[in-house]
Amino acid sequence: MSRLIIILTILLSSTLAKSECNGKFLNPITDICWSCVFPITIGGIELAKSEHFKDTENPISPVCACKKDGAIVPTPGITIGFWEPIRVVEVVRDPYCLVSLGGLSVGDGLEKGGYKHTRETSGKSSKAYYHIHYYVYPLIAVLNLVSDLGCMDISSFDLAYMSELDPSHSSDKLSSLLNPEVFLLNNVIAHSACSAECVYTSASGKPLDYLFWCSGCQGSMYPIQGHTANHIGGVQTSSLLAARMLAKLHKSGLARKTTTNSIGSELCHGSYTPRLPKSQYRLQMTYPRANVSGKYSCNPIGMFDGFFSSGREFPYLGEDFVYMIWRKRNCCFL
Repeated sequence: MSRLIIILTILLSSTLAKSECNGKFLNPITDICWSCVFPITIGGIELAKSEHFKDTENPISPVCACKKDGAIVPTPGITIGFWEPIRVVEVVRDPYCLVSLGGLSVGDGLEKGGYKHTRETSGKSSKAYYHIHYYVYPLIAVLNLVSDLGCMDISSFDLAYMSELDPSHSSDKLSSLLNPEVFLLNNVIAHSACSAECVYTSASGKPLDYLFWCSGCQGSMYPIQGHTANHIGGVQTSSLLAARMLAKLHKSGLARKTTTNSIGSELCHGSYTPRLPKSQYRLQMTYPRANVSGKYSCNPIGMFDGFFSSGREFPYLGEDFVYMIWRKRNCCFL
C-alpha cells in the first residue's frame, strides 16, 4: 500500500490530465466470476468440481510435509489445490489513466505516449500500442473471506507497475536487449507453433506451457512490450498484453510457479521459473463489461477470443480493458 501512496502522491502533484479517463472500482459481487475458484482438490480427489474450467495436474497423495516457521522437523499437512483471484491487469489507451481506481487520470505533462492504431496501406496488417497497469489485488484476503487458510495470498492492495515509467515498454531495442531470445523465435517455424497452440487451447481449454513464446490465438508473446504487430480487436490485443505482463513478471523473478504434481519442496513454496507457466493462470474480463458466467467467463491464456469478445468492445466507454488474474495454487496446508 505504501508504494501505491508514493506513486499517487508524485503523479497527483501534476495537474490532472486533460484527456478524459473513464473507469470504475471493481465490484466483488457483480464483477467477479466466483465459479472460477473451482475445482478445489485434496490430493488427486476433487472436493468441488468445475462444470466448465480445466484444472492443472495435482499431487496424487493427500498427505505432505513442510517446515513451518524455521522448524527443523517438517510438519505434516494436507495437499490442497485451488484457484484464487490475486492480481488485476488493465490495458489502457491514455497514459496515466487508472481505470481500476474509478477512472483517475494523473500525470499531465509527463508525456509517455498513448494508444496508437495504424494500418499499412496494403491493409494486410494492423499495429497497436497500449499502456499496462498491474495491481496486487488478492481479493479473497482483501474481503477477509477466509482468515485461517495459510496457503492464501495475504498481500495488501497495491499499484505495483505502470508501463509509463518503464522505458522498455515503448522501446523495441531495449526490450530485445532484455529478452535476447526474441532473435531465435522470430521465424516461420516458431510462429507456426503458435497457430497450432491456438487450435489446441481453444479445443482443450489448456495452453501448452512448453511453447513459452506463444500466446495461442492472440499471437506471439514477444517482444514483451506495448507494441503489437497484429491488432485485430481490443479484446484480442488486451488479452495478449495481459499475458505479456505475466511473462515479464516471471522473467524478472517477481512471480513464481505455484502449481506442481509432486509433494516435494515446490509444494511448500513457489519456485522460480523464467518462463511463463501459462496453465496456472486464467483471465477474466471485469471492464468494460464484466464476464462473470458461462463456459468462457474465465479463460486460459491463448484461447480464441471470438468465444468471449462479443459485445465487450464498443466506442467511448468500451475501449480500455481490465482483467482479473486467477492463479492456480497447490500447497501443503499445515
